[in-house]
Amino acid sequence: MGFLKSFLASLLAIFVSFFLLFLLVLIMIVSSSRETEPFVRSGTVLEVRMGNTLREMPPSDPFSMLFMDPSREPVTLRGLRNNLEKAAADDRIEGVWFQMNSISAPWTNLIALRDEMMAFRENSGKFIYVSTDDIGFNEQSFFLATAADSIFAPPETFFEFDGFFIQAVFIQDMLEKVGVEAQVFRAGEYKSAVEPFFRRDFSDENEEQLQSIVDNVANTFLSAVSERTGMPREELDAIMNDTPILTSRGAYEAGLIDLLTYPDDVKQRLENRVVENGNNEMRTITYQRYNRVKRSTAGVKDPDTRDKIAVIHASGNIMPEFESDSPFPSSEENITYRNFSESLEAALEDDNVKAIVVRITSPGGAGSTSDLIWNKIREASEEKPIIASMGSVAASGGYYIAMAADTIVASSQTITGSIGVFGVAMNMQELFNEKLGIHFDAVTSHDNALWITPDRPMTSAARQRYQAYIDDFYDTFLERVALSRDMTVDEVRQAAAGRVWTGLEAQEAGLVDVIGELPTALAIAAEKAGIEEYKIETFPKPKSLFDLFSGSAQAQVRKIFMPSIKELESLDPMIHILSSNPRAVIARIPFDHTIH
Repeated sequence: MGFLKSFLASLLAIFVSFFLLFLLVLIMIVSSSRETEPFVRSGTVLEVRMGNTLREMPPSDPFSMLFMDPSREPVTLRGLRNNLEKAAADDRIEGVWFQMNSISAPWTNLIALRDEMMAFRENSGKFIYVSTDDIGFNEQSFFLATAADSIFAPPETFFEFDGFFIQAVFIQDMLEKVGVEAQVFRAGEYKSAVEPFFRRDFSDENEEQLQSIVDNVANTFLSAVSERTGMPREELDAIMNDTPILTSRGAYEAGLIDLLTYPDDVKQRLENRVVENGNNEMRTITYQRYNRVKRSTAGVKDPDTRDKIAVIHASGNIMPEFESDSPFPSSEENITYRNFSESLEAALEDDNVKAIVVRITSPGGAGSTSDLIWNKIREASEEKPIIASMGSVAASGGYYIAMAADTIVASSQTITGSIGVFGVAMNMQELFNEKLGIHFDAVTSHDNALWITPDRPMTSAARQRYQAYIDDFYDTFLERVALSRDMTVDEVRQAAAGRVWTGLEAQEAGLVDVIGELPTALAIAAEKAGIEEYKIETFPKPKSLFDLFSGSAQAQVRKIFMPSIKELESLDPMIHILSSNPRAVIARIPFDHTIH
């Protein structure tokens, strides 16, 4: 038996070694095929085929990126910023052709890209054409199209122009039917993340804050449309409140798009324009291929300096560290104290990094983890200037960590604030005892050992103590904000109570310093560091495939074939936090921040 065990172990080791060797060879082959810089001829149009979303950065999973078809590499905000900057300086590029249809993306990303498109046209004098296909425009993609010289659409395709909404699901009746009682604790009347557990609709406070967010999005959208079409806001409101426009023909008749035509005709119009500019013929280069054109080749002069500003991306739910049985990193990673600290310490240790921008895109999460990261940023700000740059959402725990920075920059449509906390304890006694016929018994060492278990309701004393626990953390939150914003606790309390604000509203309430995008935060960081030119160092660094497989190979292979039910917990961060620690205080916004 001993010989057999040794033989099988050796056989497994050989198998794993060959498997890793095969992967490394494959990696080298695929990587080498992507290294060649494309040759760009005069009279070229940059062709950008937008996907159904607009991420700020590419996926962090090196494994999926390695085997992705290069022609289908996702279009990102960071990539578009770089490509438009190159295209503006590149004499071989005549203009840009965006092909887009319905997009679902954060409005902060859409606003940032529209600003980049407008700046490209103004600074370079080159054109931007936008066209759609048989899917058509929705409001998000049409918002981007308003930055173009010309907008084209097939005559019978879809066109959405009917308004915006935020919708939530309420499960009180469902919980009652299955015999579950949600024991809810919160601090702040606007802290409505727990409303679905005990209501059938929005509270007045929640409806007030959500209505404000929807109205701000509508104002941003209609302002862009009015600016391009010359139509007053009242006329646009009347169109949206009347019978909805659902086709591009209707949009053309309303004066919203320039021409009803088919994709081949759009291409012919592009060719005509390029030839009129003195070129023999038109050529195109895709966004993905132009990514590989060097900035120096395109004519972009990068700063000749060693000074750098670090940009640390903190994206996802703020979570305690937990084990995962997946052998590959998620493309949607959470913010943990460990992974954030690694990036921050790397930036602090680099003497060439003169300032740090923390780019926060987070709805919040665990209050204890938020407090650890807040303290880490606060201590780091004593060594180097730190600017918080808010993405689509930096609320609750996301705002908690932002307030440790020297300056807070938010987009006009950033969802922020939500200064409040909550906790939930599920009483499943009826479900267990009456519905399922399951009963529990236990022996304890002390009276309070079972004060928060799902098989029984909490006692009155336990409820009071848990609410006091929530209130204590809320008071700490208020004190942290008051210290950061140079306000009194009473002043903060008026802007808090769990209320969610847009970036503009948060600035008026004193929670945000400056309205702007990431470039604004970089400019402020440079000013505070006393530098005029700088390079950008991005954190966290993408994981290499060597990092991916540098652990125990046999353990990684076992994980591939041993999935765990615990992976399901990552579907909802609150489920994971509460299952790991039912006593946890949660600082998270009260809704899915997608605006439809």
